[in-house]
Amino acid sequence: MKIVKEFKEFAMRGNVIDLAVGVIIGAAFGKVVGSLVNDIIMPPIGVLVGGMDFKSLAFTIREAVMDPATGKVAKEAVTLKYGNFIQTLVDFTIVAFAIFMMVKAVMNLSKKKTEEAPAPPPAPTKDQELLTEIRDLLKK
Repeated sequence: MKIVKEFKEFAMRGNVIDLAVGVIIGAAFGKVVGSLVNDIIMPPIGVLVGGMDFKSLAFTIREAVMDPATGKVAKEAVTLKYGNFIQTLVDFTIVAFAIFMMVKAVMNLSKKKTEEAPAPPPAPTKDQELLTEIRDLLKK
């Protein structure tokens, strides 16, 4: 029962809950960016490169081997799917840029908040206090 108690304490820490929320939001954000890339960005790029679908780009290393007796595939084809890799790179670039812009916006907001509330002037040092007292005494 001690391990259950320790797990409960671990799971209820604020950082773990924040991390879980971040993972869930990140997964949803990934779906949104995936749709943005696949449904909005890649079709015009495909048209620009001649109607080519990047995911279908592949280099065949070995053709599939058919069994003549059964007519079924004896060995699958071996292919390098570099088009899918290009698609993944585009996805990554867009996600990285979106995160960069989000972090930049948050940093600008926090910067504005610090600019709005100016820091109070620093307290005078002991030397400055002594010099002020001496100046006041000399004025008298």
